[in-house]
Amino acid sequence: MVHVTGVSKGKGCAGTVKRHGFGRGPETHGSDSHRQPGSVGQGTTPGRIWRGKPMAGHMGGVRRTVQKLEIVRTDPERNMLLIRGSLPGAANGLVLVRKA
Repeated sequence: MVHVTGVSKGKGCAGTVKRHGFGRGPETHGSDSHRQPGSVGQGTTPGRIWRGKPMAGHMGGVRRTVQKLEIVRTDPERNMLLIRGSLPGAANGLVLVRKA
């Protein structure tokens, strides 16, 4: 078993539906808010938005670790590891493999 760390694929600036899985608004009957976040805060109290509120912004391109992946086979001649499961990052990306 190993832990694999890498930089996830960058998605650029993403809205709330793509970034956090928010539901969509109505598509018909004159609605203009198809992929808008809707209401984001309370009224007079606290009169602001809480820090960490899921909103639109930059998505991906951050360091991520996938834990407890199984090594299926090793190939010392070609300097390769065959690992079961998904790894963070794009194809041909640099990853760090550590003992679990």
